[in-house]
Amino acid sequence: MSKIKDGGSAFPEIIGKKDIKGQFDFYAYGGMTLRDWFAGQALAGICANHNVNGCSDKHQIAKFAYWWADAMLAGREKNPV
Repeated sequence: MSKIKDGGSAFPEIIGKKDIKGQFDFYAYGGMTLRDWFAGQALAGICANHNVNGCSDKHQIAKFAYWWADAMLAGREKNPV
């Protein structure tokens, strides 16, 4: 089974820790994935037009939001910023 490409963290928490020389090393971790962020944004648009393609099934709408998110992630790979 292949791992879903999620784009990494959308809003990582930045933590600074001192190394043995007393200088700070910064680490980013956590936060929602970029895929989840894109899906949430797509879902907001879908909900604004609640009769998208005549679909009213909430599970199908959620799948549709992630379909858009995956399309946006694929677009980023083809045209990185």
